[in-house]
Amino acid sequence: MNSNSIENPTAPLYPLRVAAELTGTSVYALRQYVDLGLIIPYKTPANRRLYSKVDIQRILCIRKYLDEYGLNIAGIKALFAAVPCWLIKPCTESDCEQCDAYTSLTQPCWQVSVKGPTCQNIDCRICEVYRLPEECNDLKSIFKKLEKEKTLTNKIFKR
Repeated sequence: MNSNSIENPTAPLYPLRVAAELTGTSVYALRQYVDLGLIIPYKTPANRRLYSKVDIQRILCIRKYLDEYGLNIAGIKALFAAVPCWLIKPCTESDCEQCDAYTSLTQPCWQVSVKGPTCQNIDCRICEVYRLPEECNDLKSIFKKLEKEKTLTNKIFKR
């Protein structure tokens, strides 16, 4: 393991089998999560998947949603799709008008085919929106954090 991978939680480190062992998830389930767009592992030139620390946390979060909260895969995908990425980035009104993530009810922002200018050339694997499940927060805590930041910004600029 090089020093870059220690400092960078998005660095690809773990092959499929190791990721499965670290998360207590079957290889088959991990492949399903990838195919369904719940996780985005790095692909090597030989088409092997490598998972980062962020991916491992994301898988553990998915497992928590499945096992503790009783959500199914469609529910988790809808939950990820409900994250207001345009507020987290933050995007302009023009960005939102040009981006499918702003209106999609079923696809998280990293899965939409038409992205706004802010995200067009961004690697979704390192985006702060994709990295949210590192903390495995529920959606309400994300909204509360955004609201606090908005309130603080309004106080600073006295809006």
